[in-house]
Amino acid sequence: MNNPVNPFEASASALGYLYQLRVALQRCVELSRGGIEWSVAIEATDDVESLIGSRTELTQLKKRAENVRLTDLSTDLWKTIRVWSEAITERRIDLAETSFYLVTTAELPDGSAGYFLQPETSGHRDEQAAEALLIQARQSSESKTLAKAFEAFDAVDEQRRAELISRIEVIGDAPGMDEIRNDLLGYASLAVERRFAEAFLQRLEGWFFQRASVQMSTPGSDPVTGAEFDELFTDLRSQIGEQNLPIDRDIVELTAMDLAALDATDKVFVHQLRLIDVGAERIRFAVRDWMRAFTQRSRWANENLVRTGEIGAYERRLREEWESQFAEMREELGDEATEDEMKRQARLIYRWVDRDARMRIRPGCDEVFVTKGSYQMLADELQVGWHPDFTARLAALLEPTGAR
Repeated sequence: MNNPVNPFEASASALGYLYQLRVALQRCVELSRGGIEWSVAIEATDDVESLIGSRTELTQLKKRAENVRLTDLSTDLWKTIRVWSEAITERRIDLAETSFYLVTTAELPDGSAGYFLQPETSGHRDEQAAEALLIQARQSSESKTLAKAFEAFDAVDEQRRAELISRIEVIGDAPGMDEIRNDLLGYASLAVERRFAEAFLQRLEGWFFQRASVQMSTPGSDPVTGAEFDELFTDLRSQIGEQNLPIDRDIVELTAMDLAALDATDKVFVHQLRLIDVGAERIRFAVRDWMRAFTQRSRWANENLVRTGEIGAYERRLREEWESQFAEMREELGDEATEDEMKRQARLIYRWVDRDARMRIRPGCDEVFVTKGSYQMLADELQVGWHPDFTARLAALLEPTGAR
C-alpha cells in the first residue's frame, strides 16, 4: 500500500520554495543598486549563490515555525556546516573569496554559536567563542542524525576551519515571506508610482519565478545576471506609467491549445467574418487577437492601471476611424452593388483593420493585438462591422431565445 502524501509536509515544502525565490529576488534587487556585474543562482552550490565580481556569497535558508531556536546541536546548523565543509574539502569553492550566510527565521539563543556569529553590527560577534561552542557540541554529541555533518566538519583542517567560521554570518529572526514582499513592494514604489507598485511587483515576481524555475530545472542553465535583470527591470518600468501599459508575456504567448479550449464558434465577431467569407485561418487569428485583447484589458482594469473612462474613450476613437472607412465603402458601392461586390469591399475594410489600423491606447503601448483585438470586441457587440448590411444580417443573433 502506498503511503499517503502528508498535505502539511507538501505545503511546508511549497512555502519553503517560495521563500527561497523571494529571498533570491530580494538579493537581485539589492545587487542591482550597485551595478550589473553580478549573478544570482538558486540551488547551485547553495540555496542561493551570488557572484559579485570575483567574490561569492553562499546562502543557506532555513524557514521554520515560530518559537523555534537554533541551538548548538540544531540539525539546521549542522546540515549547513556540512554543506560548506564538504564544498571546502572537495575544493569546489575558493574559501578566500567566499562569504557564507545562514539565514533562519529561528531565534538565536543568547550565548549560542549562532548568537556569536551574527554580523559585526549586532555587537555580539565572537568567532573564537563560536568555534569553541561548535567543537564542544560536536564532541559531546553521539547523534546519528548529525554523524555525517560531524565527519565533514572534522575533515576541515584547523586553519581552514577557523577561516570558514570567520566568514560565516548567521542571521536569526529573519524576515518572513510577507515581510520580504513588503520590502520588495517598497522598492517597486521607488521604480514606479506607488499606485502602480503592486502591478509592477507582480510582473517582476512572475518573470523571476519563471526564470529561476528554468535555471533550476535545466542542467547547465545560466544564472540570472545583472545585465539581464537590469534589462527586464528597465523594460518593465517603461511599460507601467502614464504613457504606457504593460503587455504581459503569458497573454502574448497564448497557444493554439488555449484557443482550441475556447469555443468561439457562436461569437458575433466570428459570424461577422464568416458573413464576408474570411478564411478559417484568418478567423483563428481574429479569435487569438480577441482573446488576448480581452484578457489584457481585463487585467489592466482589475489592477487599476487604466483611468476611469479610458477604455471607453479608446473605443470611441476606434469607432470613429472605422466610421470614416465604412462610410467611404458604402458611398463607393452605391445602391446597386451585388452581394459579391459588397463582400469584396467589406474584406478590404477588414484588411484595413488587420494591416493598417494601429491606434494606440497610450503613446508607448504599441502591441498590435490591442487594436486588432479591440476591434473584434467592438464587432462582437455590433458597434462596428464589415459587411455593408451587417446590422440587419446579424440582428437575428441578438434576438432573445423564443422571440421569433
